[in-house]
Amino acid sequence: MQRKNLIASAVVAGAALTMSLPASAQDVLTGDTRLACEAILCLASGTRPSECAPSLAKYFSISYRKFSDTIRGRVNFLNLCPAGNQTPQMSSLVSAIANGAGRCDAASLNQEMVMWNGNWDSGNTYISNQLPDYCSAYISNAYSNLGGLTPKYVGDPMNGGYWVPASQYDAALVAYNAWLLQQQQQQQQNQGGG
Repeated sequence: MQRKNLIASAVVAGAALTMSLPASAQDVLTGDTRLACEAILCLASGTRPSECAPSLAKYFSISYRKFSDTIRGRVNFLNLCPAGNQTPQMSSLVSAIANGAGRCDAASLNQEMVMWNGNWDSGNTYISNQLPDYCSAYISNAYSNLGGLTPKYVGDPMNGGYWVPASQYDAALVAYNAWLLQQQQQQQQNQGGG
């Protein structure tokens, strides 16, 4: 049933996209223009069927030495879609996708949000519980359907907290609380025995 909803949503979005194009572009979208439009649709939805593979492969293959150049290249690619920069809202979506797609899942956040607590000689790292602005913009964009996929933070940053996919939050919280209790018990035993 969920696949039917996704297909229906894609058809509606595709129809809306086609209706917004000039008459000459309604005939056929091909090549990178078609891939750019498909990439926008795929990256703005919460699920990605196999039909998204070619456009996403093209999108994620855009990579330069400087990350800012990668983002600029991805924006330029998405703007090949005639609707990509037709309105301020669509331009905002393209920018949000270029900055957030592939960087706002739990695994990426657990790598990118590592912070240093302390001075250079001593201290620890932790994973920040603050969702980056580029992720907030990507996930909350009015034209995206990603709200249910927002990663959730489990625990406390100073006590081993980390990001998990929203669907795994409840199980991860149970596991984290069990781990935290075990750590506290271990610490009490160490203090009592020393």
